[in-house]
Amino acid sequence: MVPVSILDLVPVVLGETPREALRKSLDLAQHAEKFGYKRYWVAEHHNMTGIGSAATSVVIAYLAGGTSTIRVGSGGVMLPNHSPLVIAEQFGTLESIYPGRIDLGLGRAPGTDARTLRALRRDPARADDFPQDVLELQQLLAPAESGQAVRAVPGAGTEVPLWILGSSTFGAKLAAELGLPYAFASHFAPDALVAALEIYRRQFKPSKQLDQPYAMVGVNVVAADTDDEARRLFTTVQQSFTNLLRGAGGKLQAPIDNIDEYWSPAEKLYASQMLKYSIVGSAETVRKGLPDFAALTKADELMIVTSIYDHSARVRSYQIVAENAKDQIVND
Repeated sequence: MVPVSILDLVPVVLGETPREALRKSLDLAQHAEKFGYKRYWVAEHHNMTGIGSAATSVVIAYLAGGTSTIRVGSGGVMLPNHSPLVIAEQFGTLESIYPGRIDLGLGRAPGTDARTLRALRRDPARADDFPQDVLELQQLLAPAESGQAVRAVPGAGTEVPLWILGSSTFGAKLAAELGLPYAFASHFAPDALVAALEIYRRQFKPSKQLDQPYAMVGVNVVAADTDDEARRLFTTVQQSFTNLLRGAGGKLQAPIDNIDEYWSPAEKLYASQMLKYSIVGSAETVRKGLPDFAALTKADELMIVTSIYDHSARVRSYQIVAENAKDQIVND
């Protein structure tokens, strides 16, 4: 099978603050390291009360400082929100402190709404500069050249591994052109998955970083000791996606007994489509579902996304995945 990793949105649950969410994420990262997961990523989102990873590089430093072997990185940094030089300095610093353990996944979306984008002092049109910004960032992380006027210090020469993230074919084409690994967000945007992977693999050009295509795909997994328990825990995720459709957002809600009392038929249709790639159930369900999804996508790596209201249940879910995917999990 394939390596398995974790994408953590640092969920803030009802009744708690980002402080508790960050502490729980560190605890989960420490468990993930013991369980043998390959990497642990957090993502940049802004003005979202239910996500505590807005200052992504700071969160990565916190998680890397509390672990010792697992790779830690961004899934991702939304590069149009930042100067490539600043990101090179931040991740060059991280790589200098935690050598050989830092990943830099890059996204093109703003990770927020239009009003918040203005508060970030960013021009929405900057998304069109994403390919050029990636190249600039790559150059800043490469060994400095003689006479180079602007250098990232720290950063130059660290060659932090870059990933391109995407939920459409745009990122697939860019990752292929630049010869970079590609991570597809199929855990919430499943529609273009097959097409994007096909384009990425067919158009891939070898690079200094990567000699052949390497694709990681996201999948929601909620595992518990029984299928019924897992399905109940999954109602937290279903509520969150329903709230997004309503434009409500908000913190993570407790599971409920009957999700059909919460969403309308139309909301069920749309939310369920967004959650198409989800594995929900007992160890037996996970043991069958992960290989099936890996076979469908021919993924080189799976990234597990598990948003559960109760922290201990979340840790247990990742433990069940680890126990039933031992041949898949690689931590180097």
